[in-house]
Amino acid sequence: MQEQIEPQKQDAPKLTFVKGLRDGLPICLGYLSVSFTFGMMVVQKGYPGWMAVLISMTNLTSAGQFAGTELLMNGAMYLEIAVTTFVINIRYMLMSLSLSQKVESAMTLLQRMVLSFGITDEVFAVAMQQERDINSRYFAGLILTPYVGWAAGTLLGATATGFLPLSVRTALGIAIYGMFLAIIIPPARKSRPILLVVLLAAAMSCCFYWIPGLNQLSTGWVIIICAVAAAGFAAWKFPIKEESS
Repeated sequence: MQEQIEPQKQDAPKLTFVKGLRDGLPICLGYLSVSFTFGMMVVQKGYPGWMAVLISMTNLTSAGQFAGTELLMNGAMYLEIAVTTFVINIRYMLMSLSLSQKVESAMTLLQRMVLSFGITDEVFAVAMQQERDINSRYFAGLILTPYVGWAAGTLLGATATGFLPLSVRTALGIAIYGMFLAIIIPPARKSRPILLVVLLAAAMSCCFYWIPGLNQLSTGWVIIICAVAAAGFAAWKFPIKEESS
């Protein structure tokens, strides 16, 4: 088996910094529109544009960044913000563990710690598709372009908010919901367990919004309860069967 794998790795394209930049370019373009909405959202809440850019440059978490910032602006407690962002972003731990098995052994601990900052859903997907083991040069290029796109989109959104008419700002404000739909609909159409989990989370969210008493709970705790309950139901009802050796 080892003799069959090694020739494939030799024939695979060399993972250079430039290749990483090219592979990250489509992710960069996709991030521009979403982060544009984030920058616009922060400024519309009455905060300065530089704060939006600073948040995007120190947080590359998409949904977690939106949720955490929204809670912060609504005066939520720090514990609520911390737990909410932890639950939303916990998937990055699993991605990091998976990627750690694919990186070159020559990558140092410091390089791993620095580059782990740039792990997102899209970066993870592109990195795992590579036939060769990932080196630090390629991974640095792969996360650089999405990082620049996320920060640049935030800056553009924060800057353009003052020039765009209200109707346009309102229309762009729903872009984040379109992103979420684009994420969940394709896998839900292919997988019945995913569809049931999505419907369960949506139903629970509606209950917390409409039922008296439950609708008094803050948004952060609603997100935590719905996410943990739906994930727990999926783990109990649809466990992944281990392959027999």
